[in-house]
Amino acid sequence: MHEMSVALSVVDQVERAARPGGAHGVRRVVVEIGELAGVVPDALAFCFELACAGTLLEGAELATRFLPGRASCAPCGRTWDTGMPPDMLCAVCRGGAGELLSGRELRITEVHWSASPTTPDPTPVPQPEES
Repeated sequence: MHEMSVALSVVDQVERAARPGGAHGVRRVVVEIGELAGVVPDALAFCFELACAGTLLEGAELATRFLPGRASCAPCGRTWDTGMPPDMLCAVCRGGAGELLSGRELRITEVHWSASPTTPDPTPVPQPEES
């Protein structure tokens, strides 16, 4: 299951970011998932819970934001939702997509740290974008 490797990678990245700041725990991780990324959000949530066991992230919530696949037509400039499976032909001029604008994203966008073992910090800390 490919979602397990994604979940393990998320846990690893968040733990590496937590060490220099001395974080005591993680309450919530927000991940953007593109429609064309090949990741099933429910499967990722299940794997994330397993991957967090025994780590700084144990008990953390995983929130996902869905990003639709979007393409643009080089000949006429129209943009459209590609859907799944992706439709890469322009409905207006039947030209091929000149550019895939979105849909392949898979990145951590927010981590909500616990300030101490007993006092949660309500302020999210943005993480660098990774695709």
